[in-house]
Parts: sequence; structure tokens; C-alpha cells
Amino acid sequence: MTTPQDLLFVALDVPGDRPVEQGDLSLALAAAELLDLLAAQAVTLRDDRIVPLSGQLTGDPMLDKAAASLIRTEPYESAEDWLWRRGDGLSAAYRDELEHTEPSGSGLRQLFRRADRSVERIDSDARRHAADRWARHEPLLVGLASALGIEEPEHEGTAASAEDDRVAVVLAALGDALTELEAVRQRRRIEEDAFDNVWRAP
Repeated sequence: MTTPQDLLFVALDVPGDRPVEQGDLSLALAAAELLDLLAAQAVTLRDDRIVPLSGQLTGDPMLDKAAASLIRTEPYESAEDWLWRRGDGLSAAYRDELEHTEPSGSGLRQLFRRADRSVERIDSDARRHAADRWARHEPLLVGLASALGIEEPEHEGTAASAEDDRVAVVLAALGDALTELEAVRQRRRIEEDAFDNVWRAP
């Protein structure tokens, strides 16, 4: 049970005004992996650069893959570059991983199909763990979900979404990456609209 897994369940289970885009989710999952690697002392941050500290396995297959993909030569990789590189297709990778471990019918496929949110979902230890962190307003999970536009229930004393400077660096990098991704989407929409208008013109 890791922060990326918990974030995936929050994205699935917490009602929102709009669906979470898969590209956004992939970037946020990469940020969640980095936060877990920091907590496990597998890496540290030098300014915004990710510095590997240990090759020790975490015990989680996805986190171990993330750790194995770290750049281990100077000048190392920036947090935002990591999000783009590691985040490529990451939401689908977590979907596949959890579909193997979660009970059949747990509703994971609904996150990716964006089908009926009222579908019955089977409870599990992993899902309960995520719900418990969310109910406790755990700052890391709240910070990641907030970046995706998932609003936290009102709760006094949770204004701080970062526990230390390293977490703030990761969340800031995530915010920048999400902003850039949305700008790319807007440019594509403008280009597609312009193309359509050319063909519609008399």
C-alpha cells in the first residue's frame, strides 16, 4: 500500500466536478512515487535534483521499478524532468498492476473508462487504507489530490499540504508539469478548431 496506489483509489472513489485526465494522473502518480522514495530514504533532493542514496528494494514492485529507473550520474535529474519521464503511461501501468491484485469488480476499470460512478465496488484492504488516509486529511495525499482538482472535505487545520521543503519542491514541480500539459492540450484544441474551420469554410 503506497501513496501512488492510495492516490489512484482517491481519484476513483472521491466524487469530483470533472474526470481526472489520464495524463494528469500519470504525472501525479510519478510525484507520489518520488515522495515515497524520499520517505524511504532511497533518494534525497539537492535543490530540485533527485539524488539516489540507496539501491535497497522497497518491497513494492512499482516503487522498485521507479527506483531502478533513477538517473545515478551527475548532474542528476530535476524533479519535473522525472515526472515527465517516469509519468509516461504510468496511470495505465498502475491500472494493470492493481487489476492483478484487487478483487474482480473492484471498479478500477471505471476510472479509465469514466463510466457510471455508481458502479458497485468491492471493498479491500488497499481501498480501505486509501480511504483512511483521505479521511485523516493526510497532507501528502491531500496535496497530490488537490493538484488534480480533487477537493478535500472541509477540515480545520489542514491548510499546509507539505510536511517539509522536499515535499514542497515535488508538489511545485507537479503543479508546473500539470500547467504545461494543460497548455499543450489548449494549443491542440486551437489547432484542431482552426483545421475544422478551414474545411467548413465555403
